[in-house]
Amino acid sequence: MSSRRRRSGAPPAISLDPTVRGSDPLQLTRRKRSSDLVEDGGTVQEKLLLASGKVDPATLRYPWVADKIAWIGFGLLALSILWAFLPSWSNLVQAWEREPDYSHGWFVIPIVAYLMWTFRDSMPPLRAGFHPGGLVVLVAVLLLRLFFQWAYLDFADGWMIPLTVISISWVIGGWAFAVWAFPMLMFLFFMVPLPFRLENELSRPLQWIATHGSASVLQLFGQPAISQGTTILLGENTLEVERACSGLRIFMGVFALSYVYAMLARRTWWEGLLIVLAAIPIALIANMSRIVITGLCYQWLSGEAAKKFSHDLAGYFMIVLAGSLFGMFVFYLRWLIQDAQTMDQVALRRA
Repeated sequence: MSSRRRRSGAPPAISLDPTVRGSDPLQLTRRKRSSDLVEDGGTVQEKLLLASGKVDPATLRYPWVADKIAWIGFGLLALSILWAFLPSWSNLVQAWEREPDYSHGWFVIPIVAYLMWTFRDSMPPLRAGFHPGGLVVLVAVLLLRLFFQWAYLDFADGWMIPLTVISISWVIGGWAFAVWAFPMLMFLFFMVPLPFRLENELSRPLQWIATHGSASVLQLFGQPAISQGTTILLGENTLEVERACSGLRIFMGVFALSYVYAMLARRTWWEGLLIVLAAIPIALIANMSRIVITGLCYQWLSGEAAKKFSHDLAGYFMIVLAGSLFGMFVFYLRWLIQDAQTMDQVALRRA
């Protein structure tokens, strides 16, 4: 009987004995259904998407395009939100054109797009459909915007744009996608100008530090510098450290640079934190250097040379100096960590 089965090549009959593997009709039915659902029912594009690991299998098993009415409604909602934020976008563009401190706003959105493209390899699978958590956050953000408008707090309207984008990423992609995109979308806050009152409150301590620190450095150079408030009495000359000279602009620029580098470097969290915090002393040193050089120009050269440097060359000087200091800090941090790792390896070998 066994030889006949080998010659015919026919599949073995289904046994009613449950101990025989593969004989359960229910198991065969389940396998057939699962194979029809995933393999036979899927197209080549769907199989390639599943093989890439970038799409959740549930997305293809239960296509989100089936509920066209819901997604059409969501598209209309997105367009209505965009239309509602048109005045905010107009105010942002005017601020970027009018205020030099926020001219970097033109580069924020391209930088965010570049970051998301760079980290696309670590992007979690998208889960199609509506996610209640993100929808609740989106509704809360819109209600908060209505409250700010009712309370005439127009300065906060620009902040609602990044919050709305973050909540929409949760609605579309799910919680895992929102967590992945959150650090990159947080960079959108750099394009929003600070409120005047907050900017003024931040400028005051920066003015005070810049004034007294520059006076101390000038004294080290042997100059008769005396600081009074935000004024430096330098011999026959008087240097006024105004709010525009507080260094807030260079501080925002260096902070944005350190934030982007900390993400692109893909360091540990404490290394990234050190890189971001390094923006504070770097910005202060760059701003005080400008004031010190202006004072030395008054003392050693002439008032015309000091004015030319202060109004024409100081901005470029601060950018170059801040970038150089940041590069030196990053190089030293990398060398320090490698040296510490080398010492640990030597200690392990000796042990």
